[in-house]
Amino acid sequence: MTLSKKLLLALAGTSLAAPLAASANEMASLNGAAAINEYMQQQDVDRFRAWEAKNQVTSVTQFIDVQPTDWAYQALTNLVEKYGCVAGYPNGTYKGGNAMTRYEAAALLNACLDRVTEVTDELQRLMDEFKAELATLTGRVSGLEKKVGKLEAQQFSTTTKLKGEVNMVLGGAPGFDTVRKGGDASKTAFNYDLRLNFDTSWTGKDLLRTRLRSGNFQSNPFGSSSSIFKLDKAEDTADTVTIDRLYYTFPVGKEIKLTAGAQVRNTEMIAFLPTAYKSEILDVFGLAGAPGTYNKATGQGFGFVWKQDVEKGNPYLTFSANYVVSSEECNDRQCGADSAAGVFDSGSGINALAQLGYRGKNWGAALGYRYGTEGSRIRDGNFGNTLTAGETVNSVAISAFWQPLETGIIPSISLGYGYNGGKGGFEDSNSWTVAFQWDDAFAKGNVAGFAFGQPAVATGDNELDAFLYEIFYRFRVTDNISITPAFFYGTKIRSNDGNDSWGGVIQTKFLF
Repeated sequence: MTLSKKLLLALAGTSLAAPLAASANEMASLNGAAAINEYMQQQDVDRFRAWEAKNQVTSVTQFIDVQPTDWAYQALTNLVEKYGCVAGYPNGTYKGGNAMTRYEAAALLNACLDRVTEVTDELQRLMDEFKAELATLTGRVSGLEKKVGKLEAQQFSTTTKLKGEVNMVLGGAPGFDTVRKGGDASKTAFNYDLRLNFDTSWTGKDLLRTRLRSGNFQSNPFGSSSSIFKLDKAEDTADTVTIDRLYYTFPVGKEIKLTAGAQVRNTEMIAFLPTAYKSEILDVFGLAGAPGTYNKATGQGFGFVWKQDVEKGNPYLTFSANYVVSSEECNDRQCGADSAAGVFDSGSGINALAQLGYRGKNWGAALGYRYGTEGSRIRDGNFGNTLTAGETVNSVAISAFWQPLETGIIPSISLGYGYNGGKGGFEDSNSWTVAFQWDDAFAKGNVAGFAFGQPAVATGDNELDAFLYEIFYRFRVTDNISITPAFFYGTKIRSNDGNDSWGGVIQTKFLF
């Protein structure tokens, strides 16, 4: 609009009613063209506000020319639906590509700010109404900040977490007719096993584990002369504290994990132990039916796990391999502990374990193989278990398990078989296990189970009728406390006809 047109319009406007004209005093305070300019600008703003009030919309969908793909669609939606300060044209268009004057922009901004002021007033009303509650919350937050500050100042470490477990076991095996020298199998024992895990991580994916352990069990439990009833939670450190885990594990890419340590266990460096049976009572029933392959060798070692990268929920392949020198199994010397017997010395108790597995959401199967030399052993066997000079063993295992997707009367099922081929005079042996477990039995969190099978026994015909049985029920007292009564029975202990035995325990577990 040119200056001459603005001037003609201003002169005509002086003959209109007062609401549409500037007052004489206001005009007197301005000079010439500046007065006319300011007057016309005010008329622009007034017209914009009148147009805006008439064409105000309540939803951005009312604009026929605004699409969700437009770059400013979300911003326009917020202005329309939250603040109600955007108007369209009478024909239902927004014409977002049109230019606007600075005064029109100022009017639009002012309209939005007016709405923000209304919202702020409503918030102030609510703050006044809930003033007491807000003051209480403020006090609590301040108290929490002080406590957090104190914890940060006194915390043990920013990278290390402590996880503890204590097992107290009351029980015995009065049926043993052979006892260890100085022992008495007819007595009831009350023992403990303490484990303190210090887990350190710097990246959130790696793990340095240091575990302290103490206990007052014997290597053969309850004063007996056999390890056939060896418990899963039964450390024999004679009330001293030892380091029984010290290793570091870290990922390499998405599919591989490497582990190495001065105290590491071979069954903790495989993709999974192929069993769903978790009684934590007799040690042999937690080894997938193959105590010769999954023999829990512990010492200096290293290994890797490969897990196929698939979409979540799909079955996947795994492959694991590890090498452990089981120093605690060596006879009368600390094999692998120093330069007297290195970690690659055949007399140091070598355990080379490999596993190929296939696992789904609620099932799994695996083939395992272990090569062992002098000083290694068949775990929890029913005959001479430890290899001596010149002896080696090739152990194989095939194991599988299945779990129902929902708990009920149908239990999980675990099956496993192991064979140990000895050389250099070491006897051949085999073992097997069938186990059932009911989760949420009678009450949520409680577990019941039954297992039977053979520990590792020599393959002679006269020894194939040596069997082992276990039944347990675990009460969950709280999330961190459980009590497990269990009963077990064995036939032909130490491969002797008529040498049957039984025992029972009440095991209380504390987690912290």
